[in-house]
Amino acid sequence: MIGRILYRESCQGMLNYVFGKEGMLILGYGNMYSQDISQKFFGNVLHFQGQRNATKNRYAHITMNLPHGEHLDNRTFHEVSKEYMEQMGYGEQPYVVVRHNDTEHEHVHIITTNVTGSGKVLGIFNSFRRNMATQQYLEKKFGLSPSPLTKQQRELPLYRLPGQQFGMDPAQGTKFYLQDVLNSILQKHKVRSFQELAKLVRPYHIEIKQTKNQSGRIGVAFGLDNQKGYRTRFINGSIVHPSLSGPKLQKVFGTNSKSKLLPMHRKRLLKQIGTTYGLFKAIRPHDLPEVLKEYQGIDIKLDIKGDAIKGYTIHDKSGYAFKESELSPKIRMEKRPNIFGNSDGPTDIDTDSKQFKLEIRKLIKEAFMTSYLKSPDRNGLFSENMVAKNPMDILPHITTSKDYIFLERYLPRNQKILLMEALKKEFPIVRDRLFQLEEKKEKETLESKFRLIGRILENCIFDVGKEKGSVHRLFRSLGVKYNDNRLSFSGSNKHTVPVLLGDLPFPKAMDTYVSTGFVRQNHMVLEMLTARNSDIGPELTASSFFLPMVFPKLYGTMEIGYRQEFEKAALGRYVKHAERMHAPYEKSPKDYMALFNAKGFYFVKGKDGFEVRSIYTDHRTSCTLPKRTSLYLNSIPDVTATILEQQTVIKALIKDGRNDLKNLWAGHLIERGMYDRAAFMLTAEKVYPNLHSWQAQHHMDNGLRKSINKALERKSSIEQNRLLRKGVYAISSLLGNRGKKGQEEIYNGFKDELTDWSKYKGKGISM
Repeated sequence: MIGRILYRESCQGMLNYVFGKEGMLILGYGNMYSQDISQKFFGNVLHFQGQRNATKNRYAHITMNLPHGEHLDNRTFHEVSKEYMEQMGYGEQPYVVVRHNDTEHEHVHIITTNVTGSGKVLGIFNSFRRNMATQQYLEKKFGLSPSPLTKQQRELPLYRLPGQQFGMDPAQGTKFYLQDVLNSILQKHKVRSFQELAKLVRPYHIEIKQTKNQSGRIGVAFGLDNQKGYRTRFINGSIVHPSLSGPKLQKVFGTNSKSKLLPMHRKRLLKQIGTTYGLFKAIRPHDLPEVLKEYQGIDIKLDIKGDAIKGYTIHDKSGYAFKESELSPKIRMEKRPNIFGNSDGPTDIDTDSKQFKLEIRKLIKEAFMTSYLKSPDRNGLFSENMVAKNPMDILPHITTSKDYIFLERYLPRNQKILLMEALKKEFPIVRDRLFQLEEKKEKETLESKFRLIGRILENCIFDVGKEKGSVHRLFRSLGVKYNDNRLSFSGSNKHTVPVLLGDLPFPKAMDTYVSTGFVRQNHMVLEMLTARNSDIGPELTASSFFLPMVFPKLYGTMEIGYRQEFEKAALGRYVKHAERMHAPYEKSPKDYMALFNAKGFYFVKGKDGFEVRSIYTDHRTSCTLPKRTSLYLNSIPDVTATILEQQTVIKALIKDGRNDLKNLWAGHLIERGMYDRAAFMLTAEKVYPNLHSWQAQHHMDNGLRKSINKALERKSSIEQNRLLRKGVYAISSLLGNRGKKGQEEIYNGFKDELTDWSKYKGKGISM
């Protein structure tokens, strides 16, 4: 089921539409003194109540749509509608539920007002999230088909005819068929003219005729060739559907034609097609669609008249359709006889072209990177790794790539030896250039880390005294190490920067591995705190909130002022992430609070609106919510009591010892769908995730339960062999045999949600 909400300043047009549709059926009225009232009376009541406030969004027009083929009787559809209104906060408002049968899918319209009887405006904030959560709730309660979480494109079957598709009278079948095809095409393509639309609908046997009345108003009519020896009569666009009238379509065409992105799309396509022409010695015209699709991901359709190809039309991923001449006359097929002149000859790559060499170099470069990233025992820097490589080392990565297969297919007479010779010839050139670039980049990165460390120490962000050796933790958190008055990368001694700090003792507990994902986040946080890069803040992700868990002893020495600044920024990033994760479950502002409370976050009223705080940060650390969100929360009728009720949940979490970031991290992994990794924490670490029961139940049904069962099975077999692994403290700690000493720091190696988990294959983690 899909629900949509539109807000209007006037209700008369909405009422005329829902009551004026032929075959409409009123299922019932809400919050009226009787069900036996006239349409006019309801309209007067609605108008009077809505006019008691000057807001522009006085009235709401809601549609509830079932997918094709799903059916609800009138009584059930009315019950679904009433439940929807209750959950969305319209339960006390006057409304009408009207069922229409003018489209193939069953749907109802609901008209109501956002103004209460006392003249106040309902809290209509975050209606998108509330609508999504209410849909999910109703789907489960009434057994309806779930709505898609992401926008999906449906391919229409070609040559489908109304007589074959619908078992009803031809006129209604034609109307439904026209709606189905036209709406799908207008959603998929950014059409700019009636001529373009006519071309797009031609494969579906639809004809378009423009009309003009006496006043000069442009209209449109649609007809259908049903292939039974006659054409249906043309039906006016506004009768097919109001959004398909001539003026409405012209408005759509105008918006698409004036898009500021059009020049960018043209420029991109022109470059891609020019690159393709530069790679080939000859292209058989009929092969061009396949060549462009495989090489550049461009969809084209040849314009064929009789036996001759007159050009082609590009159907771009942006939704626009371009004639080749619209991009540039130079790329027209008749202007390039050197490539398209021999229509009977094979399509061949020009192995002497500059573009062919570039493609070979691209293959080698990508193979170097792939072999490095996929190496099970990746040691050292990228530049060090590539020096030891020879062509045979990376050949498996080259020959399995899509680009290699494409080049091999169109070599002259499939001369594979030419490709191998080109790879062998270009290999040392690419390796040397790539080595120089990476070496330069690595040096600059190390020097930037050195400068950052200098600013950190200068600003006293951390209390890293030499005698405790905690400065080593700072180095490790940035992916570098210090030894013999030199700074170098953690996994390599190739590049060094002189640092005269003398002999620094190592701390007693030091993690052996720090994931690259959290090193990047930590680097960005420290850049932000040193105030040298004002653009760093927006790049922080929700995982920055977990840095005190990854580097507990380092962040434990952070100066209080900087700690508060970090916590505020990280809290803001996590809240934005959590809001997106909560969308399918949030039916009201109370739900908004409840979902955050279950995670250990709570809300207070500040001077600038609502603020959010957490049990994982200092109680003085807060992040001010946007004004719109504050208004949303303030719309709770008993908001003061609701704020006080939060403490029951928060105190329970603290009492149970769940005010540890590990509990939130387990829930974070579950939300991201990383069930195997979360299951390991739940079983081996015995960590309880801080997550609302609604979310937990959804993820359990979605695969988490299966992952937990697998983890429990693996855990039992691992425990039998635990005594054989006495020397590996990190592994034994993962298996649940961890003491108090060193507990925090040893946890560090297993916190990266996105990278480097391959290091632990076969060591108790379900992959």
